[in-house]
Amino acid sequence: MPPPITTSATEIMHFWNAMWITALAVGVLVWGLILWSVFAYRRRREDDLPPQFRYHIPLEILYTIVPVLMVAAIFGKTVDVQNTMFEMEDNPDVVVNVAAKMWSWDFNYVNEDVYVAGTQASALNEAKPGLRETLPTMVLPVDSRVEFVLTSRDVVHSFWVPSFLMKMDVLPGRVNKFQVTTTEEGSFDGKCAELCGAYHSEMLFNVDVVSQDEYDAFIEDLRAQGHSGQLGHDLDRYELQPDQKSRLPEPAGR
Repeated sequence: MPPPITTSATEIMHFWNAMWITALAVGVLVWGLILWSVFAYRRRREDDLPPQFRYHIPLEILYTIVPVLMVAAIFGKTVDVQNTMFEMEDNPDVVVNVAAKMWSWDFNYVNEDVYVAGTQASALNEAKPGLRETLPTMVLPVDSRVEFVLTSRDVVHSFWVPSFLMKMDVLPGRVNKFQVTTTEEGSFDGKCAELCGAYHSEMLFNVDVVSQDEYDAFIEDLRAQGHSGQLGHDLDRYELQPDQKSRLPEPAGR
């Protein structure tokens, strides 16, 4: 898996590694007992036919209780990690309305009231230099709480940044949300993880996690380019359901 770049991704990575270690330990124990039983209790030529049916109630109870306790512990930790993934703070530092469309992405920076309008990149030019620069780029400040508000302009998509170690579906007519706390600076890949049509594979974007000063300069550069305001949802193929409209954040001062 890619190195985690958020606090929740780090927890997911730790849980993932712990599950592999646990599975390996259980596997070694079970395989060892099986092999030991095969060799230690194999029938010798001089032995009579051993009993074909035998019961050991305490051992059978142990075989039942131990797996149940293990599954319960794994389930409890899974719920705990999932709850961490979907924790929502009241006042995140950055709110980004991610609008998915066939086959690109729009990013509305709600608090700053600026936007990035994405255009589709052609994978046919993948081998040529400069492809990454043609993709829409989401810039985020490091060590900040970021809320993603996911909406679709047409069909079902899925917002996936592999370094977040999670993804979330983007559904027409609905608003999905989650938050992360960024921990590492760098440039990372993002993509759609739901088959959404002929050019699904070209629905790519960049994620740049930068210092606060670089983030502020990026926002000012968007304003200088005339990208003030928000890209609306008037041209979406499906109107947001009535109970979902209130979940869309409004820029400050509106």
